[in-house]
Amino acid sequence: MFKKMIAAAAMGAALLATPAFAEYPEKPVNFIVPWPPGDLEDVLTRMIAEDFQKEYGQPAAVVNKPGGGGGPFPGAIEVANAPADGYTIGSFVIGVPVVGHKIDIAELTPAKFEPVGIFLTYPFVIATSAEAPYSSMAELAEYAKGNDVALGHFGDPLVPTRVTKAFAAASGFSFASDAAFDALDCNTLASGDADVINTTLQLILPCLDKVKVLVAITDQRIPLIPDTPAIGELNPDLNIALWNGLFVHKDTPADVRAKIEAVAMKTVMSERAQKVAKETGALVYWQNAADSAARISADEVTFGKMGELLK
Repeated sequence: MFKKMIAAAAMGAALLATPAFAEYPEKPVNFIVPWPPGDLEDVLTRMIAEDFQKEYGQPAAVVNKPGGGGGPFPGAIEVANAPADGYTIGSFVIGVPVVGHKIDIAELTPAKFEPVGIFLTYPFVIATSAEAPYSSMAELAEYAKGNDVALGHFGDPLVPTRVTKAFAAASGFSFASDAAFDALDCNTLASGDADVINTTLQLILPCLDKVKVLVAITDQRIPLIPDTPAIGELNPDLNIALWNGLFVHKDTPADVRAKIEAVAMKTVMSERAQKVAKETGALVYWQNAADSAARISADEVTFGKMGELLK
């Protein structure tokens, strides 16, 4: 009996001497958005941060880290260099996890991130004037084989631009000219600055009755234009979209990821987040970590196919 009492006392002393691990989160959390404020990923990430703070009682802030000519990669490097503890969370577009570790960025190589979940698909579309002599991508392809068609886009590196040009290559035509624009809206088509534009649905919603939307560069149809096919319906090899999701360092503990996901999933399915979808045409949803990882793997294959078409 005496020996048992000594053993129990020793065990109690050992437990008192062991430091208690605080439950996550115990300090402020930063969500890194590697773009300027105001776009869809910023708006939705701010909603997630607000709900995270309410749920867990710790400050949560969105930190915008635009990289200029470096795109989203300087912001991604900050997340990669932070401790793998869930206090620095990346809100990243497709390019960060799909190609960031493949373009000689030492801080991102080998792959540093794993998804918590994907929550946004930007509503990119290919549109033309209502008076254009083509009403589908197939008709555009036939017309462009014998006529000059000028393409307007937001920049060659963007996934929707690459998809547009890859579709043209696979369909046996090329655009007579193309140029990057700061804005691609109703005026771009009305002025004749471009015959076809690669833009977001939200920018042409005010003149939707004066344009033809030929295809959605998304992985499913956009509810605001349900009769317009998604790009994968026309060419399964190009079934890809410009999306955004939450990412953490691959060594981040599972219980930490679970707490981040619990809030984010609730936020993006909330009425206020779904209102953003209805107003802009964006697809706002929650895709869990496993499905997001599978999507990234599929997108890597698609990137390879686009690269072959664009050589």
